Amino acid sequence: MADEEPAFRVLVVDDEPSILELVKTALETLEDYDVLTASSAADAFEIILDEDVPFDCVLLDIQMPDIDGIELLADLRALPEYAETPVLMLTAMRDREYIDAAFRAGASDFINKPFDFHELRSRIKCAHELVQARRAAEKSTETLSKLKLKTAKVHQFSFDDPISIGDVDSFLRYIEFENYVSHLARAKFFGSYAVSVMLHDARLFYDLAGSTKFREAIQSMAYSIHRATEEFECVFSYRGSGIFVILVHSTKSSANLLRAKNLGELFGARIRSYIDDDRIEVLLSNPVSTRLLSRTGTKGAIEKSVTAVQQLEEELQSCDERPGKASVGQSQGAHQPSEKRFYERVLHELFSEENRLR
Repeated sequence: MADEEPAFRVLVVDDEPSILELVKTALETLEDYDVLTASSAADAFEIILDEDVPFDCVLLDIQMPDIDGIELLADLRALPEYAETPVLMLTAMRDREYIDAAFRAGASDFINKPFDFHELRSRIKCAHELVQARRAAEKSTETLSKLKLKTAKVHQFSFDDPISIGDVDSFLRYIEFENYVSHLARAKFFGSYAVSVMLHDARLFYDLAGSTKFREAIQSMAYSIHRATEEFECVFSYRGSGIFVILVHSTKSSANLLRAKNLGELFGARIRSYIDDDRIEVLLSNPVSTRLLSRTGTKGAIEKSVTAVQQLEEELQSCDERPGKASVGQSQGAHQPSEKRFYERVLHELFSEENRLR
């Protein structure tokens, strides 16, 4: 007989008793979830520390006395057992600064009060499905371990996977990034610019160097993007396939800086200045304004910037395959790839390492 699925356990933290009662009653009645409540951050943290089994999902109000929801969220993410737990922020505040602060602190999603209960149920169901997927992955990993497969094999990831990168300010995992973008669209924030950054010859890099070296290159790019953009109001994420997406809200900068040419050149030059690994070549799209895409907004701007950098990669690869052809012009701010193909450098390094081992 298959093991019974454990109850989905939710902690709701809000200083409004009516909200606590409404959410608890609805989730326990309609979804059969196991729901506990706390009326302050201090009470919530005490409950969390007292529980033997971590909660599967946490709903946090941002505005609470003494310790607010964002501070509590940061404390939660510092606990290893809550590093991956879905956390949904509940708030009546609609300023983008609060949205940014919550997602940077580790929020999984953001729901405005007064909330539509159908929307709330839908978001929590998404969190439930995420938890179920993680449980299935854990069981799969345990099975592989029992078969004594190599640890390195277990931790491999595919080229298209949006891998997570820790300890980088303004970086969001791609699930959280998509939720962030969706919330900006719902709130009708249209003052942003999308820029895509791509590792040149990323597929070749992954195939020849392997997943571990590929992850190191992606991590190096993430740190470089952060350092290049830290004076701006922005968030960014890695969506897989060697592509990062940056969403810039640069109200602090001059209007001239937000012109596509200047922003692209600036990012390209700065990112290259922070990358020490000479195997890493980067391509950048021109910035795409969300104001220019009123129907699709932020999501449309992101997809347009991704398409642009992919087309640039295709053009460069096409020129590389034509003997005697010069490299095509690049998108603003992109680094000119060296004449020596990446795969030649990788093969040289691999054979050099092999020779040293003999």
